[in-house]
Amino acid sequence: MMRVLKLLSALLLLSPLPPGFSHVMNQFSDVPHCDGFFLDGITPDFPGILVNGIIQHQNRYKPICQFFNNTYRFATLYDTTNRIPVFSAYTFTGTGGRGRPRNQRWMIEPQLNVGDSKSMKTDPGKDLYELQAGNMDYNNSITINGVNRGHLFPSSHAPDEDTKRSTFTLTNIVPQAVTFNGGSWNKMENKVRDILQNQCIDNNDMIKAHVVTGAVPSVNNKLNKRVNIPSHMWTAYCCYNNNLKRWMSEAHWGENKQNSSTTNHTLAELYSWLGKQHNGVVKVFSDLCPTGVSTIPATTNPNTASTLLPPKAQNLFFFHTIIMVTMSTIQLV
Repeated sequence: MMRVLKLLSALLLLSPLPPGFSHVMNQFSDVPHCDGFFLDGITPDFPGILVNGIIQHQNRYKPICQFFNNTYRFATLYDTTNRIPVFSAYTFTGTGGRGRPRNQRWMIEPQLNVGDSKSMKTDPGKDLYELQAGNMDYNNSITINGVNRGHLFPSSHAPDEDTKRSTFTLTNIVPQAVTFNGGSWNKMENKVRDILQNQCIDNNDMIKAHVVTGAVPSVNNKLNKRVNIPSHMWTAYCCYNNNLKRWMSEAHWGENKQNSSTTNHTLAELYSWLGKQHNGVVKVFSDLCPTGVSTIPATTNPNTASTLLPPKAQNLFFFHTIIMVTMSTIQLV
């Protein structure tokens, strides 16, 4: 038995993995590393959707731990009814330039279709998908609806080329009003990027911030009669500022319409506003984050607040998880 286990372990370590590969799970905690994209390992609370880490309607809402080119990149909670993400969560660790990756095509998540492959794949734009949006849904979207593809995790916030590419999955995209996407929302993304780059420095002099960006579904406004066009978009960040010895947070939101403005707010204001949209108590970050003001005195070691592992450790953890699952399977057999 030990020889079999050693052989399987070696094969797993040597076998090449597909460049795009994501876990569609029942809970974010099903892939332990996915918790690392949430501050303190605590996922947001949205009534009727996600509460205390538990998906409330598992047939509708799908947690995705986005894995691309052998590394976990970010987390997404996807609404298969509205065919848009509820939110995407990521850890900002600096930027790898502002430009869009060359020759990058849009991708879909095949695993959302029952029995399909786990590997992300390029969408040729010839099919409509039951549980997610596809390129075909966006045909003539600017002319007919005045919307284009809007990132939740923007590629301009990604630390390297591969992470930039991973954001071009349509599970990270909502139909966004063109002039809102390229106007005030884009300016806000650039402003926040500069703040995170210059102020979110931890005790190890490393850039680190947690960001969650989401969309509020409209009542009945759809793209191609299938994909919900959100009424609003929102985003929030939380990080530790070693110079000030404080935790920092800020939120922004705007109406998803042409030439809409994007306004900045405290977390408390965001929670109150989102609570009205979702008819209940909403919380995006753990209690480490200041809610009523932009900063509060730190009471927890900022270097242990998040369980995010560095890229090399992520890879090792992934292989270790595969090996443990394989061992369990063999023991069951």
